[in-house]
Amino acid sequence: MKYQIMDGTVSLGGKTVLSHIDFEIQGTERIALVGKNGAGKTTLLRLLAGEIELDRDDKRRGPGVSVSRSFRVGMLRQQALAGEERTARQVLMDACPEAGAFDPERYAFEREAGLLFRRLGFSEADMEKPVPAFSGGEQTKLALIRLLLEGPDLLLLDEPTNHLDLGAVQWLERYLRDYAGAVVLVSHDRFFLDRTAQLVYELEGGRLTRYHGNYTEYREEKKKRAAIQAKAYERQQEEIRRQERLIERFKHKPSKAAFARSRRKMLERMERVEKPEEDHTCMAVGPIEPEVLGGKWVLQAEHLKIGYRTPLLELSLRIRRGQKIGILGDNGAGKTTFLKTAAGFLAPLEGRCVLGGHITIGYFDQLSAGIQSELTAAEHFSALFPGLTQKEVRTILGRYLFGGREAAKRVNDLSGGERARLVLAELLTSRPNFLILDEPTNHMDIQAKEVLEEAFSAYTGTILFVSHDRYFISRVAQSLLMFENGAAMYYPFGYQHYLERRERELTLGESPAARIKAEEQALVAGLRAVPKGERGCLREISTEAAYEDWRLRLAGEPMEEAARRVEALGDLVREEEARGLLRWTQEALEEPEASEEREAFGRQEAKRAGTPGPCSGDHAEALREAWDAWHEACLAWYEVWCGEEQESG
Repeated sequence: MKYQIMDGTVSLGGKTVLSHIDFEIQGTERIALVGKNGAGKTTLLRLLAGEIELDRDDKRRGPGVSVSRSFRVGMLRQQALAGEERTARQVLMDACPEAGAFDPERYAFEREAGLLFRRLGFSEADMEKPVPAFSGGEQTKLALIRLLLEGPDLLLLDEPTNHLDLGAVQWLERYLRDYAGAVVLVSHDRFFLDRTAQLVYELEGGRLTRYHGNYTEYREEKKKRAAIQAKAYERQQEEIRRQERLIERFKHKPSKAAFARSRRKMLERMERVEKPEEDHTCMAVGPIEPEVLGGKWVLQAEHLKIGYRTPLLELSLRIRRGQKIGILGDNGAGKTTFLKTAAGFLAPLEGRCVLGGHITIGYFDQLSAGIQSELTAAEHFSALFPGLTQKEVRTILGRYLFGGREAAKRVNDLSGGERARLVLAELLTSRPNFLILDEPTNHMDIQAKEVLEEAFSAYTGTILFVSHDRYFISRVAQSLLMFENGAAMYYPFGYQHYLERRERELTLGESPAARIKAEEQALVAGLRAVPKGERGCLREISTEAAYEDWRLRLAGEPMEEAARRVEALGDLVREEEARGLLRWTQEALEEPEASEEREAFGRQEAKRAGTPGPCSGDHAEALREAWDAWHEACLAWYEVWCGEEQESG
């Protein structure tokens, strides 16, 4: 399938929404539409769905829209089931092809419908509930299920992850990657776009710009293009200024007047390079360093039980200076409780939780964003940092998207997301060495989130945070702490690495993802500071090296145990062989030919089993089994070693 829009314009209510756009779908591409709210993303989806048409344009050559063949389009709408009175089963069966009640095709459809129904969080009993009994979000999920069952050639999705839990979102990511048709989607979930999109179209100022790759690759490519455009703009402006100086110098000289006129015409004909719009998500600042460095170990917990009346979980943990740890877990698992305990707002039920020397904490939770003040944002910020000049205050606030107009707003008039951003700007400006953050990006738009991601990436102190924004976690967290089933598990790499391991575990049946208990993380953290004896100096090894050592040590333990068993059984077998040799010697004196046959057979069996010498007696079979076990343990260790070598390579 090929769908193409060429030089298309769409106006609604007398206002141009899409201006001379070019858009193309090839085959089964997965395309993401991105842009600010109100940029026209939904309008473009409606155009693709055939609900609206391009404006008439006499200057445009061709029809504006061309399609290689007929195809079916399906679009997810937020109010798709409004007014529907039937049951969920009846609504889903609308997508069933015409078939008899006992046809295999109908059976396969019902099986697929049931699978999708359960995957998106419904129970089997919900099939018989009438649609009005479902909430608005659940009705949207029902509409999504019906759309997926219809299987259109072009699938248009507007915010498909709304109302889905994390498990359902991850399942939908895998489903869309394997979908047989083309997909065009709009979503504020950047991680979802990263996992599904192959192309990105950015809609800005009514115009579309095409980028190859997923969301992260689009952001990087946009920065590169903006840098190239900025350099070209500066070069052209410098050339314009040079030509204007020449024109001004020679325009009044009769002998040079023609030269000046030619230069003026050249400037008039010059195709101007547009000045690139400022990208506020690029803070363009250096590292944000804590005011006080603080101790090497920021926090140490030993057999710490957290909770209010009853323990939620117990953990031991060591956090080193400079680590950025994201905490994952279901609601109620104890994530916020642990943050409050680490910050000192909640006492441990049992165990010990100790901060390191000279540690200064910057704490943020949703209550922190509830600040009230009649002052403007700039006045409020100046009052907190009286040592800063007004220019410095404006510069800092500008980095966090509080420009001239926004900085002049009263704090009480700011939205929840804007207040949260202001508080986080205050925290980073005060430069503590340990940030403890509980959902720092809630209620923020993408632009605000990306500004804070840049800031937290530039921050060189320690961060311990909780967030449900997977993209934010992937950009900030260097390691993960997972609360699940009443236990704390530690993963020494980032979120993207963790997901890749999980997918390999699910699809290829590999060993479980590299999670370790938090108590073992404390041992790994200690291992990083073990002195290198052969170098004669104290030197920390990296987290990756410590983790490799830990993995190899675990794989090496059964190998060493098997080797010890082989050695012990070998001693016993050698004793038996010595006794057997005496017996063979006596038999050789009596029956030389029979003895030689038995000895040759024994040597052949020993060689086949991998054990030295003629082997017989009570322990011979045990030695062969031990030898096989040692061989398997060696191979297992070698596979771990090869895997670590590939990852480090």
